[in-house]
Amino acid sequence: MLTITDLNAELAKLSLLRGRTPQTTAAEREENHALTRLAPYRDGTIFIAKFAGSGVWERHPKGDEIVQIFDGTATLHIVSDGRPEAFTLSAGAFVVIPQGAWHRFESVGGVSLMTATPQPSEFTTVDDPSLPGL
Repeated sequence: MLTITDLNAELAKLSLLRGRTPQTTAAEREENHALTRLAPYRDGTIFIAKFAGSGVWERHPKGDEIVQIFDGTATLHIVSDGRPEAFTLSAGAFVVIPQGAWHRFESVGGVSLMTATPQPSEFTTVDDPSLPGL
């Protein structure tokens, strides 16, 4: 089935969710019109979101996640090979997050992004997922 989506129109429908925290649920993001599911993709979903704040640590054991930054800036925190790293991403940046890598996004001023997220996803609220046992 062919899916054609006007990303500019879909992004215009979203509101910036200020004060996002790791405790903010997907349902709350959707209720605040800050997140929407655009289409199914392989074993996952394509999402767009607008937020300021930080998200929960997550990882995707079944595949890589693709992220495109459309507007604003965000810091990608990622634990790769047991080492925490941080990268600043701004409009136009594109990143492929490796399968199974713990990661989260943080944005002070706000960011608009799209993800192709494989399912299932795993989440943790620990401060440092590089610690042994995760």
